[in-house]
Amino acid sequence: MQGLSCRPLAANGMGMGMDLAPAAKKSTGGVTPATLSIDVAETPEKRIERLITENPVIIFSRSSCCMCHVMKRLLSTIGVHPMVIELDDGEIDRAMESLSPSSGGDPSSVAPAVFIGGVLVGGLESLMALHLSEQLVPKLREVGALWT
Repeated sequence: MQGLSCRPLAANGMGMGMDLAPAAKKSTGGVTPATLSIDVAETPEKRIERLITENPVIIFSRSSCCMCHVMKRLLSTIGVHPMVIELDDGEIDRAMESLSPSSGGDPSSVAPAVFIGGVLVGGLESLMALHLSEQLVPKLREVGALWT
């Protein structure tokens, strides 16, 4: 990949690090190589909206939540590899505002939250209901998250 370089982390040369700074522009026959860009002006709410629309399946999860684990395990068993966003306790309040304004202020209602095709499915109960009614797999195929 262009723009990446390895450098020693310590003076003794033990360990390597990656530098993500763009490399000096080289002439590539009129083609400018792509560089890593991060929009620092993007608000967390806009970032959440962008992630939801860019990924066929996305889960907002908490690492210590057993229901989140079951949701990830169910999708993995089916053959889906969702984008998983792990929220810590400080991020729950902000995510609650963006993800489920009708949750009534209950932080536990935010995680797990699964979006399929940009649409909020809900938590584990909603996902299991789709699965048991045999609607989950067709929905996953429809959004391109499952091939077979």
